[in-house]
Amino acid sequence: MPPRPSRSISLPIILSSVAVALSLALLVGWTLLIVRNPALAHDIIANRLLLGTGIGGFIVIVTVLVLFSVFLVREIDEVQRQTSFIDSVTHELKSPLAALKLCLETLGREDLPQAQRERLRGMMLDDVDRLAVFIERVLTASRLAQEQRALPLQEVGVAAAARRAAATILRRHRAPEGAVSIEIADDLVISSDELALATILENLIDNALKYGGSEGAVTVRVTAHTEGERWLVIEVRDQGIGIPRGQLKRVFERFYRVQEEHVRSRHGTGLGLYVVSELARLLGGRVEARSPGPGRGTTMAVTLPRRRRA
Repeated sequence: MPPRPSRSISLPIILSSVAVALSLALLVGWTLLIVRNPALAHDIIANRLLLGTGIGGFIVIVTVLVLFSVFLVREIDEVQRQTSFIDSVTHELKSPLAALKLCLETLGREDLPQAQRERLRGMMLDDVDRLAVFIERVLTASRLAQEQRALPLQEVGVAAAARRAAATILRRHRAPEGAVSIEIADDLVISSDELALATILENLIDNALKYGGSEGAVTVRVTAHTEGERWLVIEVRDQGIGIPRGQLKRVFERFYRVQEEHVRSRHGTGLGLYVVSELARLLGGRVEARSPGPGRGTTMAVTLPRRRRA
């Protein structure tokens, strides 16, 4: 993925150099003044001037140190997230590739029954689909990181879009149809980009199934309601592992994953919710995560404008 335009380190370096130079100048200047002008010790005006200069210089130095610390913390956090992303990418690529290799080696056996060949073929198609989805998500995240223009809009049926997205994700997870409940009126229509809306719904339903509870016991509800004449709110609810209160906003950052064992044990790259957030922004809306806490489920609410702006 092409890297996001990096913050320049020239400004922190310049500020640090200025702070060091200012510190040396104050130290040397005060020393020379006091040594060469002993009478300054009794000059009230000169003392006040020196005191004011010292206080001003101290404030500048402290400000530079604070700014440099903030910059350093942000860069460390970015490096940690990218390291986590690389680990996730490695896992996401190795697992299906290893499975594909094993299937191909097994298919090379001449005595393999036809039924088993078909089953292996299906497994290989699933792994290829998983790789394709992963690559598409990475490419989408890369494009959205630099995307500024608004998306083209057309009339889209929300219920139909939700059903198509649910069917796609259910096939991917091999989950029963009842695992996702679509509770949206058939006549509800929104002015939106159809592909962007589908991507938002697929990512949210995929996330809800992935983190929605133990396998075979996942129930995801997809609902939608209007807020006045202008807004439509789509909510995807699960009863799964939940999100700590302090992480509710961070889950939409690129590469970010909650640092909990039950999150790391599941496949993911920290890109799905980032893609949702960026697409919602390009559509003129926003997304919000709500959760009472760990183990108490999560609701993802996407608020989008209902109609094209004049």
